[in-house]
Amino acid sequence: MATEVPAVAATLRIMDMLAAEAPAAVTPRRLVDELGLNRSTCYNILATLQRAGWVLNVGDRTGWTLGPRLLTMSNKTTEALSAIVQQELENLSAELGFIAFLAERTGSGDYVVVAKAERQTGVRVTVDVGDSFPFSAPALMHAFGAWVPAGEFDHLARRHGVVRYTERTVVDREELAQLFREVRRRGYSTSIQQFNLAQGAVASPVFDARGQATRAVCVLAFFSQLDERNVSHVGKSVSACARRITERTGGVHQTSEDWVEDAADVAEPAAGVGGNATSTPGPAGS
Repeated sequence: MATEVPAVAATLRIMDMLAAEAPAAVTPRRLVDELGLNRSTCYNILATLQRAGWVLNVGDRTGWTLGPRLLTMSNKTTEALSAIVQQELENLSAELGFIAFLAERTGSGDYVVVAKAERQTGVRVTVDVGDSFPFSAPALMHAFGAWVPAGEFDHLARRHGVVRYTERTVVDREELAQLFREVRRRGYSTSIQQFNLAQGAVASPVFDARGQATRAVCVLAFFSQLDERNVSHVGKSVSACARRITERTGGVHQTSEDWVEDAADVAEPAAGVGGNATSTPGPAGS
């Protein structure tokens, strides 16, 4: 009869509990108390599993959950990742009181809403899954544009155009380059009355396993609820949410220190980017 190895048995019990609770996190205290583990042993096992990508610490007060490496090995990967995204959006919406959604870049240059959460009722700014935003919707364009090479952005701008939705919309190429640097530095973009004079928005990129910004977390609200007075607080919350989604889904988070600035960032404006941009009234959105 095979002899049970205590450390392996404890590891399996921890993994079983995390899997049963996923995507919710389990606090170390629950793991210790409910599994009857030695506290030091439990923490050492968790630390080892985290280094291997099998578990993830989502905050000392929140606890531990399944890690990205384990999720990508599961035949329920899509379901698990969707649950993680939804959980994070729900938490963000509950914290801020605004609609929170995840948008993906498409091959046609626009952005489509793939998940959303909202707690408000009554009159509010909202979107639905499947809704799309044009390439130059400021909050999303800035969040994604900050993380693509300057030449690639110029190509997209020539193809799709950068629209001046309101008098506050940034369309000048040099101003956009400076704005992109600021987005990389702080981790989120802002659009206060840039798409619609009645609205404000904040967005932050979610990175994939290659470190590329393929999705973004975004919140929308009326200008009376989201403006210069609270946009910094909102931005930090949105950025933190996007980073958690990145880490929990196996992405590689990027910072301004990771970015090598292209000389083209200060190049002459591309056609369709600059003072000759089209003026168009902005629909509801970011």
